[in-house]
Amino acid sequence: MHDDQTSFADRTAFIVELARRLHTYGTNSPRLEAALTRASERLGLRCEVWSNPTGIIISFGGGSEASIGAESTRVLRLPPGDVDLRKLCEADAIAERVMIGELELRGGLAALRALDRPASSITRWRSAASFGLASASVAGLFGGGLAEISVAATIGLMIGMLTVFGSGSPRVAEASDALAAFVASLFAAAIASFVLPLALKPVIIAALIVLLPGMTLTVAAAELTSQHLVSGTARFAGAMATLAKLTFGTVAANELVRFLGWLPMESSLAGAPVWLELLSLLTAGFSFAVLFQAAYRDYPLVMLAAGLSYAITRLSGLWLNTGPGDFPTGVFLSAMTVTALGNLYARWRNRPGAVIRVPGIILMVPGSVGFRSLSSLMEGDVLVGLDTARILVVALVALVAGLLFGNLIAPARRSL
Repeated sequence: MHDDQTSFADRTAFIVELARRLHTYGTNSPRLEAALTRASERLGLRCEVWSNPTGIIISFGGGSEASIGAESTRVLRLPPGDVDLRKLCEADAIAERVMIGELELRGGLAALRALDRPASSITRWRSAASFGLASASVAGLFGGGLAEISVAATIGLMIGMLTVFGSGSPRVAEASDALAAFVASLFAAAIASFVLPLALKPVIIAALIVLLPGMTLTVAAAELTSQHLVSGTARFAGAMATLAKLTFGTVAANELVRFLGWLPMESSLAGAPVWLELLSLLTAGFSFAVLFQAAYRDYPLVMLAAGLSYAITRLSGLWLNTGPGDFPTGVFLSAMTVTALGNLYARWRNRPGAVIRVPGIILMVPGSVGFRSLSSLMEGDVLVGLDTARILVVALVALVAGLLFGNLIAPARRSL
């Protein structure tokens, strides 16, 4: 029983720290609020939670019962979180141990705070290298040849180093998206102008794939459909701001190329052989495991989830014979499948289903479509830009519908 003020203070401190961790590790607003409400109830607290991409408001107590405590409100101002599957699983395990009584509240609070381990130099270099591996993999999945894959990998590694090692400087961090797009476009144009022909747009998109806010757009749409209107709107606006910065960097590089008189030699994608597509899918899954900071034991699961979703999308498209302008049924089926499997895994293993759900939808998120749409509009090609925007909306509808139906088929017993 929690029947004194000290216990009330300990419980509220634990919930506040848990909220901070879940937000930092990339949990969206609906799941975060549900997880905190569930944890508070199991600790005997009355709690109201309001979450958005840049902060959390938590109100505790109120009422006549001594164990509930006096009413108090905490406001947390936080930067948008990044997906960290390993620490998310660790925080979830700590919360479970506290709620079943295996770990006392103060010990649980100390364990949560101990998750703030600074990244080692090896970890940071590995993260930077995973940018290059992800870019090379996506270029291969696009059907690029050895030239496109090599150039995309080189640019991706450069962007990874800029992102990972430049994040400590606020000025660099603010302009990193535009700077990365500028470097990617200028480097690709230089290679195509003086070395060998390239499929420029696919190479640039593959090089920037990690920075494209496709996951943010998907989460924003899901939050809006679940009536978390403030959070969804704010997240959508943030995604559009990121797309705008990336687009500006690309357009600025193109203008510089035109001013310098470079004449890039463009080639078309010939289509990758089956073995290269499979190899690209395998390396993409591995790079996502590194980028999402999964625990080593979860690497096979993350890779399997990414491969399964890609296979469902690809095979469904071939089976249904869908074209570029058709509804992306494969995306819907894939999102529904990985969401249901993630919920079933959470029930079976008593761990966050995000280990399957997040890598399972990453190859389907429409970040590159939004980037192409804004680029076309800024370059004056309004019809192509509007048509690409229509494809973006349709892809978001299919993806979010798949998430909703996946939760309907296999309801999530756990919030994460």
